[in-house]
Amino acid sequence: MTTPMRRQYLDLKRQHPDAILFFRLGDFYETFDADAEVVARVCGITLTSRPVGKDTRVPLAGVPYHSAEGYIARLLQAGYRVAVAEQSPDDDEGSLMQRQVVRVVTPGTITEEGMLSPQSNNYLAALVREGGHLGLAYADISTGEFCVEELPSGDEPALRDALARVQPAECVLLQDDSPSWAVIQSMSIPATRRESWCISHEHAVELIFSHFGATTLVPFALEDRPAATRAVGLCLLYLAETQPAASRTLAALRMVTRTEHLQLDATAQRTLELTETARSGVAGGSLLKVLDQTATPMGARLLRRRLLQPLARAEEIERRLDGVDCFFGQDTARSRVREILRQVPDLERLGARLSQGSVTPRSALSIAAACRRVTSLIRVLATADLSLKGEADEAARALDDCADVAEAIEAAVAPDAPATLNSPGIIRPGYSAELDRIVERATGARRLLAELEERERQRTGLKALRVGHNNVFGYYLEVPRAQAARVPPDYVRKQTLVSAERYFTEELKTLEADVYGAQERRLALERELWDDLARRLAAHAARLLATSRALAVLDVLTTLAEVARVYGYCRPEVNNSDRIEIREGRHPVVERSLTFHRRSFVPNDTELSNSEEAILILTGPNMAGKSTYLRQVALIVLMAQAGSFVPAAEARIGLVDRIFTRIGAQDELAAGQSTFMVEMIEVASILRQATPRSLVILDEVGRGTSTYDGMAIARAVVEHLHNSPGLGCRTLFATHYHELTDLEQYLPRVRNYNVAVAEESDRVVFLHRIVRGGADRSYGIHVARLAGVPMPVLERAAEVLGVLEAQTQQPTAPPLLTPSARQLGLFSSAADSLVRELAQLPVEAMTPIEALNHLDILRKQARATTSQAGQKRR
Repeated sequence: MTTPMRRQYLDLKRQHPDAILFFRLGDFYETFDADAEVVARVCGITLTSRPVGKDTRVPLAGVPYHSAEGYIARLLQAGYRVAVAEQSPDDDEGSLMQRQVVRVVTPGTITEEGMLSPQSNNYLAALVREGGHLGLAYADISTGEFCVEELPSGDEPALRDALARVQPAECVLLQDDSPSWAVIQSMSIPATRRESWCISHEHAVELIFSHFGATTLVPFALEDRPAATRAVGLCLLYLAETQPAASRTLAALRMVTRTEHLQLDATAQRTLELTETARSGVAGGSLLKVLDQTATPMGARLLRRRLLQPLARAEEIERRLDGVDCFFGQDTARSRVREILRQVPDLERLGARLSQGSVTPRSALSIAAACRRVTSLIRVLATADLSLKGEADEAARALDDCADVAEAIEAAVAPDAPATLNSPGIIRPGYSAELDRIVERATGARRLLAELEERERQRTGLKALRVGHNNVFGYYLEVPRAQAARVPPDYVRKQTLVSAERYFTEELKTLEADVYGAQERRLALERELWDDLARRLAAHAARLLATSRALAVLDVLTTLAEVARVYGYCRPEVNNSDRIEIREGRHPVVERSLTFHRRSFVPNDTELSNSEEAILILTGPNMAGKSTYLRQVALIVLMAQAGSFVPAAEARIGLVDRIFTRIGAQDELAAGQSTFMVEMIEVASILRQATPRSLVILDEVGRGTSTYDGMAIARAVVEHLHNSPGLGCRTLFATHYHELTDLEQYLPRVRNYNVAVAEESDRVVFLHRIVRGGADRSYGIHVARLAGVPMPVLERAAEVLGVLEAQTQQPTAPPLLTPSARQLGLFSSAADSLVRELAQLPVEAMTPIEALNHLDILRKQARATTSQAGQKRR
C-alpha cells in the first residue's frame, strides 16, 4: 500500500516518462527511483531513501528550490529533460497538497537567465520531410526570433551545414525521419522524436493560424511549402507541450532563402575558426574573439549570427558598410554611443520574459533603466555630428524609448524591490493607498511589540527579557533560565531551550495576529498589484523587442567601426564582378596575436578572377605562412560580406556564394573514416557543389596517401577546377608537390606563387611574403630542427635528401598525357638517367670502337642499378 503522495508522484511521472521529475516538497524539489539515481550521479549530491509505504523505501535525491536552476542546467548539459512539478494548496484544509507540472525544461526551451549564454542564441530546431523537401524551423524563445527554411530532402550535407550554421541547442523531428536522425546524432545535438501523425499539414496550418492570428500562409511565404509549414507547426506544438507561455514571444516568422546568405559548411566554419579554435574548441583565437567588442548581450548575439551567416547580396552588404562608415571617423560620437550602450541590460531577453509573464520586480526596474538609456541615446544620435545612413539610419529611426513603460514601472515598483515575488516590498510607497494603510498597520504592530517588550521589563523587573520571533514558533517572550522562577503567573511556557525559556501572553498573541494578518494582506495585495502591472507591461513587449534589436544593430555597427579604427581596417568594395583584389591583406587573428607579442604581420596582395587568375598554386616551406595566407583571403571575403571593414589597405570583393575549405588533417574514427578518407570526402563535396561564384581554399590535397597517388589526385583536382564547364571558380591551392607548378604552362588561368625564403649559410629565414613563381624546396628538415627533432635524425634525413635531390626526376606530363604511376624510391630514377644519357650520345660522330666502349659502360651501370634495385626489394 503506497502513500497518497507517492501515488500523486507516480501519476505525474507517467505523464512525463522521458523527463526527470522535480517534485516540489516544501523547500525542496525531490526526485525518486531511477530519477534520483541520475540526479545524484550527474549533480554530485547524496543519494538517500524515503519510505513510501509499509516496509517500502525508494531512492531519493533532493535539491533546494532556490538553487534548482544550477542543478537543472547540469542535467540539461548531460542530455536530460526536467519536468518541474509545483505545489498549490487545496481548498479543503488538511487535504493533500496538489501538484502539477508547470513546465518541461529542455535544452532548446530554456528561459532562465542563469542558464543561457549572453553571447549566443538558444535555438530549438524542428525538422520535417515532405514532398521532396526538408523543412527546418528554428526559434529562440528567449529573444523571440523565429525562422524557417527549406532544403532538398535528400541532401544530408546541406542539412549538416544548416545545423552547423544555426547551432541549435535541441532538435525535434519525426520518428520516421531516419536520415535527419543520423545527421543529428553524428553532430551530438540533443533531440526528441515524435510520431509522424502528431503534425499533419492541416494541423500545422491550424497551429500557425491560431498562434499568429492569421487566415492565410501568404505573409509567411509558406504557401506551396508543405515541409516548411509542418516544421513550423512541429516547433509550435513542441513549445505548447513544454513552455506554453514562452511561445508568446514568437510574434513574427521569417522565411530564410539560401540565396540571401554566403553559405558556409561545417568544415569551413571549423577550419576558418570563426567562433572557436579548431584544435581546442575555445573562443580565444577565433575571428569572433577579435571582433567582439560589443557593449550589450544582444549586440554580441547579432555579431555572432552575422559572422556565421554573411550576406550574398551587394545592396544589403553596402547598407551595413554604410552603417559602419557613419561611426568610423566619428571617434567622439562613437565613444558616447558605446558608453550609453554599455549601461543597457539585455533588453531583448527582458522583453521576451515580459511577454511570457515571467518578469521579476528587479527585471522590471532593469527594463525601466534601459528605456532611460535609450532616451539618452536618441538625444546623442540627434545632436552629435553624425550623418546617419544605411543600416545606422534605419536602426536610429526604429528606436523607441518607451517612456510610458519606464514611467509605469518607476511609479509602481520600489527602487529596492526584492528579487522574488515571495517577499514584501515590491510596490513603491504612495502607489496604492490601501497598501500604504496595511503597511502602516504592520509597522504600528511592530512598534507595539517594542513597547510591549519595554513594558514587560518594567513590570517583571527582568532586564534581560526580550521579544523574539522565528518561523516555527512565531513571536515569544524569552527569559534566561536562571530567571525563569521570577516570571509572572500569566506567562505561558512555549519552548524550553538549554539556556532560556520562551513564553507567550494573551496580549502578545493578539499583537502576533495583527502582524501576521497585516503581512499576509500586504503580500496578497502587492502580488495583485504586481500582476496587474505585469499584464499592462506585457502589452508593450513587442515595442521593447523592436527597440532591443535596433540597439543590437547600433552596437554591432559601432563595434565594427571601433575595431576598424583601432586595428587599421579599410572599407571593402563589394560588387557583382568575378574579381577578388586585396592589397596588403592581413590575417585578423594572427595579426592580433603577433601584436600582443610586439611583432608585426607581413601583409600580402591577392588577385583572383574567373577569367584570368582563377587558380593560384602556392608553394613554399612549412611554417612560412601558406595556410595563414589561404585563411586570410577567405576571412577577408567573409568579413566583407558580413558587413565589416577588413584588414587590408584596399579590398574589392566580387560576391562569393560559398566558401569551401580543405585545410588540416583529422580522422573520424567513430564513423570508420581515416584521415585521407575525410580529406577525399571534403574534396568530393567541393568538386560537386562549387559554382563559378564560389571561393575554394585547398591546402595539401593528396598528402594523406603515397607520393604518386597524392600527386595524381592533386593534379586532377586542379585540372577539374580549371577545365570543368560552368566551374572555373576562384581557387587558392597550397601544396608541397612542386611538380604541380608545371601546370601554369598548360592551363591558362593557373598562376604560380610561393612564400619567399632567405638563406643565410645554414640558416633559413621565412619572409612570409607571397611572390610570383613556384618554389623548388620545402625546407622540411629546417622545420624539423625548429621542432626539436634529435640531431642524429636530422643528419640522416639530410643524407637521404641529398641522394634524392641528386636524382633527376621527370617533370609532370601535359594535361592530356597519362604517365604510368610508379612509387618513388631511393633508386627509382637511375634507369631514367641511363635512358637520357643514351638518348644524348652523339653516335654519328663516334668511331665504332668509341661506340662499343661507351655501350659497355652503360651496360655496367645498368647491371649495377638492377642489382641495387633487387637488394632494395629484398
